[in-house]
Amino acid sequence: MSDESRKSNGQGPEEPEGHEHVPSRQRRLFPGISSRAYEHPADRSALVALRKLSGFDTVFKALSGLLPERSLRLLFLSDSVRVSDQQFGHLHTMLRDACHILDLEKVPAMYVNQDPQPNAMCIGLDEPIIVVTTGLVELLDEEEMRAVVGHEVGHALSGHSVYRTILLFLTNLAVRVAWIPLGNLAIMAIVTGLREWFRKSELSADRAGLLVGQDLKASMRGLMKIAGGNHLHEMNVDAFLAQAEEYEAGGDLRDSVLKILNVLPRTHPFTTVRAAELKKWAESRDFQRIMDGHYPRRAEDKNTSVSDSFRESAASYASNVKNSKDPLMKLVADITGGAGDLGGRVRRGFGGSGTNGNGGRGESPNGD
Repeated sequence: MSDESRKSNGQGPEEPEGHEHVPSRQRRLFPGISSRAYEHPADRSALVALRKLSGFDTVFKALSGLLPERSLRLLFLSDSVRVSDQQFGHLHTMLRDACHILDLEKVPAMYVNQDPQPNAMCIGLDEPIIVVTTGLVELLDEEEMRAVVGHEVGHALSGHSVYRTILLFLTNLAVRVAWIPLGNLAIMAIVTGLREWFRKSELSADRAGLLVGQDLKASMRGLMKIAGGNHLHEMNVDAFLAQAEEYEAGGDLRDSVLKILNVLPRTHPFTTVRAAELKKWAESRDFQRIMDGHYPRRAEDKNTSVSDSFRESAASYASNVKNSKDPLMKLVADITGGAGDLGGRVRRGFGGSGTNGNGGRGESPNGD
């Protein structure tokens, strides 16, 4: 019997790619959902543009011979535990459940790797592989882990694993050619751009995790545990989210610059920021429309406009700048809004007193 025949009879394809024996849960399903439904605008515009490139798939499949994908597959197969009915059965159930909810037909291979550091990733060019560490499995409860599995399935549905693999490869290459000044600078410029995109892709995957788990409190708990360990009785969601607001609004322009420098080498946004972004999306009209069954379908992806996606991305960044409480972003908003006395604003932003043209005395508090 073909896979199509099994589907028409309400059965999924056989080992290990189908959805047979998917547990019955009171969660909404999203048949045919496009990853565009949950992707952050900056993530979505980049992906739409790449998918539109002629020969894109061919080029990256050719690259697979140069990248360490086969080596990684063999490494995890030989030195990690593959999730299945027989091994980590509860994770296997979560994985199938997540793929069923997001309508991902081919269930990715999943491995548990011995590592006390809580982490998870989705990598691979031809086929995505999901890897979770023992530190993460031991840290999270069932509903928190369900959100993480949904997060990684979201990466797989969006095709993020391709770019994550390339990012890993280029990062390793940059280390090897560090002795070549121009070569290293060129590679690091690409890596920096990929990291900025990947940080946005993590926000997208957090949203996918919420669509799978459909429990915002569990998603929040998971992020809190990743930040502060298994001490929920010592933590508070509202206080944790308040940290994100303080982080964004606090300090002066010096702190804004330090924030940028701190985030540049990271592939993930800071945890408090992720929590705040996810909560904001969960309270948005876009999320409610998805939960009501109104979302873009995969069948429509080929008709997606690149220019429309870029406009949405630009609008998102402009909105973030306009509404941000960060001192640097407020300065940028003031500049674009035509505010005067730029020099005085910059000096005060860096803690300076500012001077006038008559003897160098400080400006009047009402000098703006």
